[in-house]
Amino acid sequence: MFQQLAFAAVLIGAGYFAFRQFSRIRRNILLGKDEDFSDNPGQRWKNVLLVSFGQKKMFKRWIPATFHLFIYVAFLFTQIELIEIVIDGFFGKHRFFAPILGSLYPFLISTIEVLSVLAFVGTFVFLARRNLLKVPRFYTSEMDGWPRLDGNLILFGELVLLVGIFCMNGADVVLQGLDPQHYFDPGTFAFTEWAGPAVFGGLSQSTLVVIERLGWWLHLLAVLGFLNYLPSSKHLHILLAFPNTYYARVSPKGQMENMPEIMNEVKSMMGLLDQEEEPDPNADLPEFGSNDVFTLSWKNILEAYTCTECGRCTSVCPANLTGKKLSPRKVMMDIRDRAEEVGKNLDSGKFTRDNYDDGKTLFDYISKEEIHACTTCNACVEACPVLINPMDSILKLRRYEILTESAGPSDWLPMFNSIENAGSAWQIPDARDKWVEDAQN
Repeated sequence: MFQQLAFAAVLIGAGYFAFRQFSRIRRNILLGKDEDFSDNPGQRWKNVLLVSFGQKKMFKRWIPATFHLFIYVAFLFTQIELIEIVIDGFFGKHRFFAPILGSLYPFLISTIEVLSVLAFVGTFVFLARRNLLKVPRFYTSEMDGWPRLDGNLILFGELVLLVGIFCMNGADVVLQGLDPQHYFDPGTFAFTEWAGPAVFGGLSQSTLVVIERLGWWLHLLAVLGFLNYLPSSKHLHILLAFPNTYYARVSPKGQMENMPEIMNEVKSMMGLLDQEEEPDPNADLPEFGSNDVFTLSWKNILEAYTCTECGRCTSVCPANLTGKKLSPRKVMMDIRDRAEEVGKNLDSGKFTRDNYDDGKTLFDYISKEEIHACTTCNACVEACPVLINPMDSILKLRRYEILTESAGPSDWLPMFNSIENAGSAWQIPDARDKWVEDAQN
């Protein structure tokens, strides 16, 4: 009874704390402006199945993708054992599913064990890639400090989880022969059937009971700890990759978002608007683009929280490869950091969403030199394994600078003036359509 009460207290407490953290993240995401993504649901579900579940884009680099798949599939299947642990914990049972599933039960546990061994291998491979091989994309400036430590912590946490599974099942296999009344034999397990006796054979029954319970609790606490760690970690993509791929844009990658205010202004200049559609000359000038999380779309902020920090976007960015300051990964990390800062200030009660002004914007995180370097080539969009679009956020920041602040790089301004005055990017004195007149004469 004591273990059941302790289990309930730990589970409810961890669940409540996790709920509060995930609620805060949801609030931060919804700081952004509303945007409609109700179009083409069939394509959106296809993206979820192929990209989130199927890991389709990961396999553009098949070596890390294979080891990532080991960990990912093991994570999915171990949830079956976790569900059993929760039921056992609440009702004081032992292997609740075994008599219900019959011969299917050892098959499921064996599958979980085989996948866990593969995940164990994959975890060591990723630790080696990060700390021994030192893959360059994990050692850029934005990865210094917490981001690099975060990547290692989650891998060590994975090892703890796997050790818990092995201790629980391995000691249980030995106990089945010593105390069949309490530890009945559910069938043969693929790994611990021989590894359990090899490691724990010869130990006393009381010691085995302690090891089995420690493994059981270690598995549970590792999962609950992981759940509460996720909101502070890049591994939040384990959950957010699914909604992010669903709400990813299904329009062509090169298609830019239309700005109705600009379109109406151009139509007005060309005399294409009806009188009732003409903009009010006394109205306040609208703001174009974005300068903070409040003027980004909620989807842009969701992308920032979904970012895996894998660096594939930055590793293919032509601006970054030629030594310019732009790193699409850093842009997404900066948006997330700004959303976190705004959220903490709102939680402190110093500001409300309606009157928020802490004197800072996204331009305090992302320099204008960075956004000027973007060539809008979509390489970062194509590279992202979870369909994040860093270019969309970069363009919104650039639009704000150029259209709202009337600023921009000095070498861009002659081009803008030429387009406005002559309809051409080149400073040619003749009208753009003069060649038509010449051809008619």
